[in-house]
Amino acid sequence: MNIKNILIAIPLLLLLVTGAAWIIGRVGTNNAAVSLATSTGILTADMEQYDFGTVSMAAGKVSHRFTVTNTGTEPIAVTKLSTSCMCTTALLIKRDTTLGPYGMEGHGGYVPKIRTDIALNETVTIEAVFDPTAHGPAGVGKIDRAVMLENNTGTPLVLRFAAMVTP
Repeated sequence: MNIKNILIAIPLLLLLVTGAAWIIGRVGTNNAAVSLATSTGILTADMEQYDFGTVSMAAGKVSHRFTVTNTGTEPIAVTKLSTSCMCTTALLIKRDTTLGPYGMEGHGGYVPKIRTDIALNETVTIEAVFDPTAHGPAGVGKIDRAVMLENNTGTPLVLRFAAMVTP
């Protein structure tokens, strides 16, 4: 083997070893997530997808309320509520208390942790608020967005909505 082949083989070998270590680490992480998902708390929503139909930028913000119930056998600890885009905010409404608004992580946005439980058979409301003007004139057309409710079961509840945005 000449020196040129050795110089090519060494970085490839390092890349292979690093990739294998990463995969082994991910398998351990996934096993931990699976064990969390065996919790007996279950969140169910009255609907997981909502279509606003046609939404006019000129008309301003629109919102939809999703009803979420703990249908399991243990309380569920809600840890975070976030959205898939900065054009969307979400509120968690529990009895007479409103938490939020919460938005998108990243892009300079910080989403604080929520520290609330959903008791057995308790129902809460997740209100998704969409601002069709957030993307400016280029924001017309079909949109699909999501609100994610993270909890101690290990599986977030994802609530989606769609709209056709017009000027």
